Amino acid sequence: MTEGVVFLGKGDSPQHLQLKYANRHGLISGATGTGKTVTLQIIAEGLSAAGVPVFVADVKGDLSGVSQPVKMKDFLTARAETIGLDPYEPKGFPVRFWDLFGEQGHPIRATVTEMGPLLLARLLGLNDTQEGILTLAFRLADDEGLLLLDLKDLRALLVEVANRRKELSAEYGHVSTASVGAIQRRLLALEEQGAEHFFGEPALEIEQFLDRTDDGAGVINVLAADKLMQTPKLYATFLLWMLSELFEELPEIGDPDKPRLVFFFDEAHLLFDEAPKALLEKVEQVVRLIRSKGVGVFFVTQNPLDVPDSVSSQLGNRIQHALRAYTPRERKVVKAAADTFRPNPEFKTLDVITELGIGEALVSTLVAKGKPGVVQRTLIRPPSSRMGPVTKTERKSILAQSDVGAKYDEPVDRESAYEILQERAERRAQEAEEARAQEQRRKATKARAPRRRSNRQSVGEAAMKTAARTLAKELVRGLLGSLRRR
Repeated sequence: MTEGVVFLGKGDSPQHLQLKYANRHGLISGATGTGKTVTLQIIAEGLSAAGVPVFVADVKGDLSGVSQPVKMKDFLTARAETIGLDPYEPKGFPVRFWDLFGEQGHPIRATVTEMGPLLLARLLGLNDTQEGILTLAFRLADDEGLLLLDLKDLRALLVEVANRRKELSAEYGHVSTASVGAIQRRLLALEEQGAEHFFGEPALEIEQFLDRTDDGAGVINVLAADKLMQTPKLYATFLLWMLSELFEELPEIGDPDKPRLVFFFDEAHLLFDEAPKALLEKVEQVVRLIRSKGVGVFFVTQNPLDVPDSVSSQLGNRIQHALRAYTPRERKVVKAAADTFRPNPEFKTLDVITELGIGEALVSTLVAKGKPGVVQRTLIRPPSSRMGPVTKTERKSILAQSDVGAKYDEPVDRESAYEILQERAERRAQEAEEARAQEQRRKATKARAPRRRSNRQSVGEAAMKTAARTLAKELVRGLLGSLRRR
């Protein structure tokens, strides 16, 4: 082990991830079952030991085991001996568990306002017209000081937009009630997927992910994502929101000796699938600029082509596990992956990618002056922590000892747009009721005034007919969905 690096494994020579280049981002790719998760795990271990906090989504549940020491087995010690890992000892690492649903970790919450209309529109799958109305709604909330904390706030705001569509259309542009209704239906579907757990308070303070232990080890923040993966759009939007928050909140620090945080985006293809151009441009911008905030981003995916060229070109550290090449499309993927590496004269990268065994990878990391290293066929080091999930008892114990549970575990529901708009609606209804009562009194007074005798109906008959017409009109209004009689 060498100061200032994370040991990855050994080929013809030891392979390291240099900490001062870890904020230049990276890619871990390979087919299912080739060892991507273990590679992610050993990098997280090395970063934590070097004092670098880590955030990683635990898609399969296996990464929770990083909190527990590995159970030594012959094949692990044999690999450690082969690659010269000495000493090789079992060790657990400081872990903090998170979960959007609050079931397997501390809840992570964000306010609707923090999410913003662009990401929320992507999450809801809105078209351009609907996204425009959502943006209008956010603008209205900003103009009128309405806090959008959770989904009920947003629903109430959309009702307000629909009720004031004539006024707002003149100021902001055409407002279609059909589009407002479509957004409301998408919100309902989102709630059925459990998204209401994510929106609310107390909102996560993003710097919470930068914590270290008293002895200087970086905390590994593990997001329980097995359930979250059942709603892949929510998963991708949430992680993109996190990147955006880090970019917005952290100060510029240039290129530090080691990163402030390394962020692993597993199942990265979900971020880019069907993403609109505006969103892709935002991702590219965040990835390009966030390294100056001291944050490194590693994308983890089966297919290296899942990451667009505009983003892939910014990934300096690459670890490629085995790929299959049975079909023309798969051969195209293998060739594209091979072309991203600096060639090694000792072998053909294109051939080796399909020959790699489990736990082997082609590794190219940035070396002196930030240049890509020559690709090396590498036997990845064995992890010091458990390969597999923690037990329920172990997870419960870690959560009980956590220092952030009191801060985030219990939700808070303070006054926001929902309560303010509800109060407005009640006040308008009361004013309408008073105006109607005043009109009825005026009519009644007029009806009681002396009249000359004629063949016309009597005052009593007129009053009865007026009351009957008024009652019928109010009943009809009630059936049509407007304010009902109290």
